[in-house]
Amino acid sequence: MQKFQIVLIEPEIPPNTGNIARLCAATGAVLHLVGKLGFSIADRYLKRAGLDYWDKVELKQWKDIEALQQYYPDARFWYLSTKVVRSCYDQGIYQPGDFLVFGKETAGLPADLLNANQGRCLTIPMPGKVRSLNLSNAVAVVLYEALRQTGQLSNT
Repeated sequence: MQKFQIVLIEPEIPPNTGNIARLCAATGAVLHLVGKLGFSIADRYLKRAGLDYWDKVELKQWKDIEALQQYYPDARFWYLSTKVVRSCYDQGIYQPGDFLVFGKETAGLPADLLNANQGRCLTIPMPGKVRSLNLSNAVAVVLYEALRQTGQLSNT
């Protein structure tokens, strides 16, 4: 079965990316880092958050989202943002191999990327009094829902 692909565009906080790397190691997802990072891949906080799982992470880096999309021309990309209203929970939409794209912690995904992909934009509902979850929590919520929808949560 194809692996889910986690895409972080210009992540800024090393522990978030480290936590997401660990999540990818735990689920078999591929981690794509896109654009200018707010830290060095050698950052000790990044390494510490990923613990000793870095050798189990399939990590790829891209200069920009266009390069990634050109390399995978037939892939399905889903763009997660607080700036859209379509929920990801009741859609039953995910397929193995899908790319789940998240923006940087301080700004999210660029408006032009969201506008160009309106039919593929999703959000996590926030019924409380905050506008968003921590990036690593958001990735975990969406990835585990994708795994659930595609029957990939078995330990066997």
